[in-house]
Parts: sequence; structure tokens; C-alpha cells
Amino acid sequence: MILQGALDEENRLDFWAAAADRLEWAEPWHTVHDSTPADPTARRGPQLRWFDGGKLNAAVNCADRHVAAGNGERIALHFEGEPGDRRSVSYLELTGLVSQAANALEALGIGRGDRVVIYLPVLVETVVITLACARIGAVHSLVFGGFSAEALKFRVEDTGAKLLVTTDGQYRRGTAVPVKANADTAVGGRNAIEHVLVINRTTAPDALDSVPWTPGRDIWWHDAVDTAPRTHRAEAFDAETPLFIMYTSGTTGQPKGLVHTTGGYLVQASWSHEFLFSNPDPAQRAGDVHWCTADLAWVTAHTYEIYGPLSNGVTQVIYEGVPNAPHPGRHFEIIERYKVTSYYTAPTLVRSLMGWFPEGIPAKYELSSIRLAGTVGEAVNPEAWRWLRSQVGRDSLVPGDPSRGIPMVDTWWQSETGATILSPRQDDTAFKPGCGTRALPGVAVDVVDDGGSTVPASVQGNIVLTSPARARPWPAPSGATRNGTTAPTGKSMRSRAGSWPATAPVSTATGTSGSWGGRTTSSTFPGTGSPRLKSSRRWYPIPASWRQGCATPSMRRRGMRQRRSWCRTTCL
Repeated sequence: MILQGALDEENRLDFWAAAADRLEWAEPWHTVHDSTPADPTARRGPQLRWFDGGKLNAAVNCADRHVAAGNGERIALHFEGEPGDRRSVSYLELTGLVSQAANALEALGIGRGDRVVIYLPVLVETVVITLACARIGAVHSLVFGGFSAEALKFRVEDTGAKLLVTTDGQYRRGTAVPVKANADTAVGGRNAIEHVLVINRTTAPDALDSVPWTPGRDIWWHDAVDTAPRTHRAEAFDAETPLFIMYTSGTTGQPKGLVHTTGGYLVQASWSHEFLFSNPDPAQRAGDVHWCTADLAWVTAHTYEIYGPLSNGVTQVIYEGVPNAPHPGRHFEIIERYKVTSYYTAPTLVRSLMGWFPEGIPAKYELSSIRLAGTVGEAVNPEAWRWLRSQVGRDSLVPGDPSRGIPMVDTWWQSETGATILSPRQDDTAFKPGCGTRALPGVAVDVVDDGGSTVPASVQGNIVLTSPARARPWPAPSGATRNGTTAPTGKSMRSRAGSWPATAPVSTATGTSGSWGGRTTSSTFPGTGSPRLKSSRRWYPIPASWRQGCATPSMRRRGMRQRRSWCRTTCL
């Protein structure tokens, strides 16, 4: 028995075809999904293609098309900086800013297939430069601003980036923390960096000379970008054109890179965002204000803070700082100020809020705009789940009926999947604390034993995706090319089982995550294991955890790699 009723191949592809029709395509695709079998001799996994023949531009889908549809005045981004500075950017202005940055990138010699590493906090400029890369066909790789110089250095070298985008500093807990020195250390070795583009975030205009600087290499954003024209002719790219490189954290070893390609990734990001977070009544969606609290460098933010919401023309909040600066109620102030309707955050933050407010959220905060809440990033314990629903969603509670309240979108997915795999639905009539429930439409999962056979109810096993996924490894094997783009011989994807990781099938992403007993476990849909191909009976189990009683599976990779099991139980 498969957890979600099995979709036959024709219906599944029809589903994704309809999802793709929600986007704007410069040239229509002729084949929803196609693949070329693996070639073990060439150490090459299956070649997997989505929306073959189609051409589109991700940035146009996230900005220009909303202006063309008459929604240019709608707010795209409500930005709030940690010091309290605020800025609201309409879709019309966002289109101009992205076009301006695209012109600047091209003037710096960046073009299709070039890699750009983005080492920035959560700023409007971070979203702008990300979309500008997509607009010109450059491949972006965002790096968390709190990472060390060594972590940044690895990603700069592994991607073969020509450009690093960073800041002079960033605000953290009320203090301006220098960043440029880290960036300088990261690009100080042997690499392909030609320029470092620097945003002035923390330095007084009359003190710019105090920022560490390498003439000829370093360029201020206000000199290169702010002076560029705000009109740009966007090119449409093949659906399988690489969009971004995402690295695992490296907490259990060397970081591992994966690539999501444009068509498949954007289709799934856009559709799943609307399905999970948008008001079920299309007539009410103009009032949606989405807030995903993740740092923009994480895949959560790529999908549900950049590409998903913006492709759907949604208004959203982005916040630069930590949740307790200058006080623990900062998030509630932001919810009240911008009338946030969907609040998507990590269980760790929820538990912190529980500690900061042991008596509950003070009544002075107006939270009635909240329509739903969601969790992501790790397993959410039932206590945190209930607190989030009863406190942040307190205005939807029904006295005397503890089962009633806001919908809880408890999502499970990973960097490799690109978007949510398991989650409750907004319109579910009941929710179980800490339960990811079932697969989203268009994907199907099963729980199997080590031999690949489906396990019965209440028996633990390995979760596998039984429909194709959307990611591929970075970089390609030495000398290989990806859609005409030469990939550097990097270190991130060395196979630890003696063979190159297989490429997984829906954007197209996989990365080697290790091996058990000599079996490669490639990162695929939905986690860290390769799905069985139709022509093969061999399965590669996915290491994930699902606590007894159907708690949400954990995405966190802890310590030494070990088998983790899922228990087939009924959540609803």
C-alpha cells in the first residue's frame, strides 16, 4: 500500500503539465518528462528532463509578468531591518531593480552559466541579485551570512564562481558585525573570482575608506548597480538550464552540492506554495501576506520566500535580524504591522518563543490576521505544535473545542527535493500534532524494507519516493558539461561508494550523501536516497526519522550516519 493513492504515469504527468501551465513560457514544452537510462560504464546516472523543449525565464515569472498583468503596484516585499529600517517594494519596482542588477552583472562580464556566490543577510538586494542571476542565466549559490570564511571559501572554489556578492557588514543583535574581511579571506586563494560586489549596509558614507578593499577587484553596489539602467531585455532559457546550486551544511562531513534546474523546480515551487499557503478562495488572495522566517540562503527560503511566493505574485515579509532583537516580541510586532496571514517557521524558533513567553504571547500583540501556520526544517514536537497553533493562531480558537484552530502546514522535505513532499492540507478537517500526514499531489511515497518490499501498517521501514524527483549533483564529473555549461572539477560530489552519484528525476537534483554497506545513498526526492527506476528492482533507502506514532520526519543529519526508519501509521 502506497501512502498516497498511486498516480498512474499518465495522470501524474497530466498533473504536472497543468501545474506548468500556471507559469509563463516563452516557448511551449513538448514533453512533460523524459529520461535517458544510466550508463555505469561512463559513471553517469540517468539523464532526466522536465518540460523538454520549453523555454522560460524565472525572473520574468517572478516579477515582469505580474506588472504586465496589471499588478505592478502590489507590494512584493515588506522589508524590515534589524535596526528598524523599513522598505516596501512593489512588483513594478522589483522588476526595475532586478533589471538594473542584471545590466550591472552583464557589465561585469557575467553571463549564462557563470556562477555567482551570494554572501548576504536578508535584504531586498539579496532577492534582487538572486533574481538578476536567474534573469541572465547565471547560476546563483547563496551562502548563509553567519558561515565562516572557510565555509565560504569552499563554496567559492567548488562552484568556480566568477563573482562574489557580499556586504561591508551586517546587523546581529543590535551590533554591526564586519563581513567584508571574511569575504576577502574566502577569495584570497586560487579561484575564478574576478570581482567582489559589495553592498554598504553598516558603514557611514563618510567612512567607506575604512572597509577592507582590493582596487580593481572590489566594486561598490551603489557604483555598479544603482547607476545601471532599470530596463533589461530578458532572454528565455531552456527548462533544464541550471538555476542554483545548494550545498548541504557539512555538519556530518564535507558539504555536498546539488543543482536545481529552472523549469521543473519553478513549476513545483510555484504550485506547492499556492497549494500550501495561499488562501483557498482565489478571490481573497490579494489579502495574503506570507512570511517565511528562514534565512534566504536556505532552500526553505529559495522555494517559499523567493521563487514560490514571487512567482505567484504574493506580498511577503522579509526580516533581516534575529527574533529577539531588541526584544523577544519582535516577530509579533512584525505580524501585527504587516498583517501577516501565513507564518512559516522552524520548530527551534517556536521552542525559543515558548521559553521567552512561558505565560503565552501578551495580549497587546494583535495577531488576528494569522490564517495559518507552518513548520519546516526539523521535527516539531507536539508541545511546540500546540503552542504555535494556540498562541500565534489564538484568534481562531473556538472556546471549549481544543481541536479547532488555524490550519497547521507541518511540512517535510529537503534541499534535494526542492519543495514539500509530505504535509497536511489547509482544508483538512483534523490535524495531528507533529505529523506530516501524506504526500502532496503529483508525488507518491512508500515505506519499504531493505529489500524494497512495502511494509505493513505499524512496521518501520525506509521511505522512498516512487515518482521521479528534480535534482542533480554539482559538479559534473571532470570534463563533463551541463547544458553547454562547463562544470569545474570540484570536491563536493566525490562518491564515497566508488561511483558517481546517479542523477535523480522532477527540476533535476541529486547529491551523494554517503553509503551504507557499500550502497550509495544519493540525495533525491524526497531526501537522501535514490528512488528505484522503473527498470530496476533495487532500492536505495532514504535515511530519515519518523518518530513512533507518526511524528514529523526529521531533516536534520545528526552525528554519525546511521539507518533511520519511518513507521507506517495513519495520521488522520
